[in-house]
Amino acid sequence: MRIVSLLPSATEIVCALGLADQLVGVSADSDWPPEVVRRLPVLNTVSINADEMSSAEIDAAANTGHTGASLYHVDTSLLRDLRPDLILTQEVCEVCAVSRRDVELATRTLGYTPTVLSLSPVTLDQVIDDVELLGRTTSSNGTEVAQRLRARIEAVRGRARTLERPRVFCMEWLDPPWTAGHWIPEMVDLGGGRDELGTPAGPSRRITWPDVVDYAPEVIVLMPCSLSLERIADEFALVQRLPDWSMLPAVDTRRVFAGNTQLFSRSGPRLVDGLETLARMLHPDVFSEALPLGNALKLRDDGRRLDPYQ
Repeated sequence: MRIVSLLPSATEIVCALGLADQLVGVSADSDWPPEVVRRLPVLNTVSINADEMSSAEIDAAANTGHTGASLYHVDTSLLRDLRPDLILTQEVCEVCAVSRRDVELATRTLGYTPTVLSLSPVTLDQVIDDVELLGRTTSSNGTEVAQRLRARIEAVRGRARTLERPRVFCMEWLDPPWTAGHWIPEMVDLGGGRDELGTPAGPSRRITWPDVVDYAPEVIVLMPCSLSLERIADEFALVQRLPDWSMLPAVDTRRVFAGNTQLFSRSGPRLVDGLETLARMLHPDVFSEALPLGNALKLRDDGRRLDPYQ
């Protein structure tokens, strides 16, 4: 089978299923596993260059996507040359990745009809279901991979079940502030916290900073979608300048973290890595296993910047 993945999380699922050799093309933001994707042709371009824009400028440009103008262009000529049997896409967020609408427009030029599979989970359980769905679609053993992921989730749930649950704010964008949705509040709950600002299984949303101050979070996790840990650290000053920042309980106790956003925003197998990372942030005495370097940062004792956290 010849597979084109236009969604980073789908690329990761394909590789977790042992089908990397069947991938013939990927999206521009598919960067994991690096040893697989670096050898594959890229099928799309993005109309904005986020590396040269501020967070506020990225937010404004992303709003263009919400009004109907796509941020993505699919290379139809390359798609014809690759002749995929299966194209993987999504319908959760038209500004986050190539959408099903983009794919359907591109496939009109192919001269044949490939299978288009849209993965659109909004809960952690649905993410695991998609692993099984893709396994069935490709005649691979998705059930075994899904069972391993569910076992890790249950291990975290069991250890966190009786723990005290701090108030958690998961900040999905820095300027302006957004609170996370979809599977993130569920992950906070599984990891032993409570997220009363996010919308479980719902979209992320813009939030007023006074609402965050009133909530008085005991733990803050910065996870701005698609930004690297290095960029989050560089832009941390934006957050520190917000009114009453130093008065927040999470800041006072230095329980401010940044998460590798690939482990939180991508609806693939590594969300379980994100869950384990989150559990360590919330309850380091219970989840004492060291994290892989690159999973997270933590506010230094002097309160000035973020340093690697394991």
